[in-house]
Amino acid sequence: MLIDGSFKANIITDNLIVQLGLSKLNSTSYNLHMADQTIAKPFGFIRDLKIFVHGAPYIITFAVINNNVLDSKYSMLLGHPWLRDVKVSHDWETNTITI
Repeated sequence: MLIDGSFKANIITDNLIVQLGLSKLNSTSYNLHMADQTIAKPFGFIRDLKIFVHGAPYIITFAVINNNVLDSKYSMLLGHPWLRDVKVSHDWETNTITI
């Protein structure tokens, strides 16, 4: 999982969706502007997916994108919406976050 406070969405790859056995996607008409300036068209979105971060449960909505769009080391990206919702504190001097 990658955490990126400048990204305006939470995203998950289609490969992970298959691995989790999820198939019901909600439709979407928006595009995502990626850090490399490419535009990714999500397949849809998954609402209210329960994930655990350091043992704590969170209910999150994710945009579902093609696996090739993210670096292959990551299958999930938590963006600004998640950081805001859980009130993450970022220490810029040490570059650490506290949940």
